[in-house]
Amino acid sequence: MSEDKRVIYLDNAATTKTRPEVVEAMLPYFTEYYGNPSSVYEFSGESKKAVADARKIIADSIGAKPQEIYFTAGGSESDNWALKAAAEAMEEKGLHIITSRIEHHAVLHTCQYLEKHGFEVTYLDVDEDGVVKLDELKRAIRPDTILISIMFANNEIGTIQPVKEIGAIAREHGIWFHTDAVQAYGHLPIDVDECQIDMLSASGHKINGPKGIGFLYIRTGVKIRSFIHGGAQERKRRAGTENVPGIVGLGKAAQIAGDTLAERKKKEEELRDYLMEQVLEQVPYTRVNGHRTMRLPNNCNFAFQFIEGESLLIMLDMAGICGSSGSACTSGSLDPSHVLLAIGLPHEIAHGSLRLTLSEENTKEEMDYVAGEIKRIVDRLRSMSPLYEDFIRREERNHQK
Repeated sequence: MSEDKRVIYLDNAATTKTRPEVVEAMLPYFTEYYGNPSSVYEFSGESKKAVADARKIIADSIGAKPQEIYFTAGGSESDNWALKAAAEAMEEKGLHIITSRIEHHAVLHTCQYLEKHGFEVTYLDVDEDGVVKLDELKRAIRPDTILISIMFANNEIGTIQPVKEIGAIAREHGIWFHTDAVQAYGHLPIDVDECQIDMLSASGHKINGPKGIGFLYIRTGVKIRSFIHGGAQERKRRAGTENVPGIVGLGKAAQIAGDTLAERKKKEEELRDYLMEQVLEQVPYTRVNGHRTMRLPNNCNFAFQFIEGESLLIMLDMAGICGSSGSACTSGSLDPSHVLLAIGLPHEIAHGSLRLTLSEENTKEEMDYVAGEIKRIVDRLRSMSPLYEDFIRREERNHQK
């Protein structure tokens, strides 16, 4: 990419820029304090202490105990571990799991795997804003229900779920509650006791930390099996030499995220709302997907009628804007997002979706540029659309009557 080309990064739900302070904190554990924390000699003490310090920072950030935090390679591993291990641990009690239709594929595909191994999964519908219906959740519970897994906030449309209420329902029925908090952790206040969460998944690279590191919170008393065998690391639950630099980076990122959460959340919400207003004002036949207020502070998700999201993405990229589409174009699939279909969008509108996820580094001036470019590109794409042309003709005929 040429140095003079403007780049506005609006895909922070996919990954974030690693903070310089995080990189600086990690560097000594590559070259200076490189000892294996599982070794007994004094030289490894610095590595061992760094892992313990990061574990405490992360535990404190969600109201947990340090011994309840287990480091993983990221959110997908944490989701897999929580679901597979819980299913195995509780299969004598029952084989029924409840989740929602809008979960991340790390949960959905794991549930499909478990279905092939004798478990039964209920996939809850959501309302038009993407919120799980609590009455349906209650009706879905059976005597053999062993696990409820509902995400804290959706990665595509940003809708925040009523996690506290879900946790209370699960606890009342003696069912374990897991939440995929990959998008919410570090962006929303989370207290595992207040929300009665038994297991929680999170990932470092969503909070300006490094990639390839995450954690799974497992409440004391939730007895599930080891996920990786071969050593005594992570209190014998996840074998393998600890990723010390990654753990240090995750701890530093979690600390900064916690210290800046209130101020960052306020700024991102203001930018988010401003961008949504500008796009809705400038581009007709557009809707915002997800709950308008009960949503992640940095998430904008639009559906534009009469266009294809893939074309919009390519042209935005040419204008120096990085976003993502709700349709699964990158995977080679022609199917639109399962989340957008679950909230009731027809295929043709779901295909014209765009997700923009901001950061505290974005500016109002950038939002003006982005809204203007969206208007220009959508106008151009619609000018080439026979569907749009037919729609306008019908509208004109109806207006003349």
